[in-house]
Amino acid sequence: MSLPPGFLDELRTRTSLSQVVGRKVMWDMRKSNQGKGDMWAPCPFHHEKSASFHVDDRKGYYYCFGCHAKGDAISFVRETENVSFMEAVEILAQEAGMQMPARDPKAQEKADRRTELAEVMEQAVQFFRLQMRTGGAAAAREYIEGKRGLGEDAQAQFEIGFAPPGWQNLWDHLKGKGIADELILEAGLAKPSTKQGGRPYDTFRDRIMFPIRDARGRCIAFGGRAMDPNDNAKYLNSPETLLFDKSRTLYNQGPAREAAGKGAPLIVAEGYMDVIALVRAGFGASVAPLGTAVTEHHLALLWRIADEPVIALDGDTAGLRAAMRVIDIALPLLEAGKSLRFARMPEGKDPDDVIQQQGASAIQTLVEGAIPMVDLLWRRETEGRNYDSPERKAALDKALREKLKLIRDPSIRQHYGQAVKEMRWQLFNPRKPAAPRREWTPRNGAGQSGKWPPQPRVETATRHSILAGQGVPDMLRAGDEDALDHLRISVILSVLLSHPGMVPDFESELYALNPADDDLRAIRDALLSAPAPERAEIPPQHLEKLTRQAHLRVVPALLKPDDTELARQTVQEELAKYLARHARRAEVEEAVADIGHVADEALTWRLSEAAQARNRAEHGVQEDKTEYDTGDNGARISREERAAFDALLDKIGHAKRQR
Repeated sequence: MSLPPGFLDELRTRTSLSQVVGRKVMWDMRKSNQGKGDMWAPCPFHHEKSASFHVDDRKGYYYCFGCHAKGDAISFVRETENVSFMEAVEILAQEAGMQMPARDPKAQEKADRRTELAEVMEQAVQFFRLQMRTGGAAAAREYIEGKRGLGEDAQAQFEIGFAPPGWQNLWDHLKGKGIADELILEAGLAKPSTKQGGRPYDTFRDRIMFPIRDARGRCIAFGGRAMDPNDNAKYLNSPETLLFDKSRTLYNQGPAREAAGKGAPLIVAEGYMDVIALVRAGFGASVAPLGTAVTEHHLALLWRIADEPVIALDGDTAGLRAAMRVIDIALPLLEAGKSLRFARMPEGKDPDDVIQQQGASAIQTLVEGAIPMVDLLWRRETEGRNYDSPERKAALDKALREKLKLIRDPSIRQHYGQAVKEMRWQLFNPRKPAAPRREWTPRNGAGQSGKWPPQPRVETATRHSILAGQGVPDMLRAGDEDALDHLRISVILSVLLSHPGMVPDFESELYALNPADDDLRAIRDALLSAPAPERAEIPPQHLEKLTRQAHLRVVPALLKPDDTELARQTVQEELAKYLARHARRAEVEEAVADIGHVADEALTWRLSEAAQARNRAEHGVQEDKTEYDTGDNGARISREERAAFDALLDKIGHAKRQR
């Protein structure tokens, strides 16, 4: 529906934002200046005690300095009443005495139909409430009052009713009120007969009835608990209608929003009775999904009420499985400040059981001790499993990486990764005494300390030693590739020990390293599994063996420990060479295995790729690609320079012959 120009401007002009907001908050009059329309209150969108929610009545604008919620009167009504834009406009226009412009005929017809259906639902609420007082509802009252402990005041608060046995009790009542057949059927209160010429029959029969209301307080559906223990469906909800979409509705949603705005924790339980018990125990911000698992739409609704809803898990296997499904749905939707916490009830109990047996204080303790979602994710992947082999540990790492990939927010993904790394460290290092770190103090008494000893001054004769200069390709040609791997990995780990803050930048590449040496493998694993690389606990014997390697004394990045950029380039270069060489080896092995099975052109291409990988392994991604020849004296000379020199000699010889 389109609105005429100027309509919204006039609506905002006629609407007092402070009056609209004032229905949901308590103003801090010490901080507010009512004469200037400068009003302050605790934010209705998140839990807080201080008045950080500001309303500028003259500008018609609000802003929260805590959660950064902002907007005008329309957006405020949308958020607090959980209504659409046009519904919010209608609410404000009615309050301001403005006539809404004519709607599109089809949209108007649909809105009118919703209104009619809502009126039918209210008639049903009254019918079920009256039936609860009849003799036929004695067993229902005994269950509600005797077993559940809900007196008349609680029954009135939640409008609990009773659908009597029989096939057309509600149908006949509504028909007697002059309500059309199609409205009763569209409201989901009756179903058409499967028999030819048969009358429609009531959807709910011999059930305790719980009205389900939307955020605006309209009854949009019912939930019914069967009194017959042999009934196939213990709980039954209304079918989806023009009013009711169970994937977008929460039981007790409206009152829960109001209670959460006053600071109550938002608790998500499993069913109506749990919610009612929680509310009666003082936890007014309690809700439940309706006959379905928590959906993305439910999470959106929950996060509009509170930043960290608490999922109250029934203490059984089904409750835990439900929580695990919630994790998979929630991970991609996480935003800064928006998450979930989980409170697990004692074994075999639900919140109602806990309240009846232990009181409200037990629930309070469980809610306060609710664990963050990352902890439950970790438990799901590790509980009941044994990680006594490298393969099992690798499987755990892979499963966790796959889950963390679901998180779209890069900052949250990083923090989850760090939390998982800390828990992994604790799992694989139980009660392990902290190994003393190898530290050094400069002899100049400067008072600095570090984890790597100062390197001796490099001699001119060693500037071109292995890994310090041009010796690497020669060694590759010599065929001692395994020894070269050892040297490369030693350099990589040595540089990272001097610059531990770089470890997260190369984490995936470090996992690809495959040190044959146990000491190098232990150092690599310690850097990767530590809660923070700076806190890596490396046994002294491994460090001693690493530092004794002579070639490390001439590595430029270790000679200049303050040059972070040189250190980064060194690690990048050596990792690129290592990975390129191993990629080349794998490609050659696969190509050889395919001889006779694939086309010659394909093998030629793959072997060409392998040759390029070898070249990258020898020269690296940043190394000078100049081609060299070896002179008579063994010195290396650029072919380009040699050609120019030979041309010069020819020119000199030609000049002498001319004389």
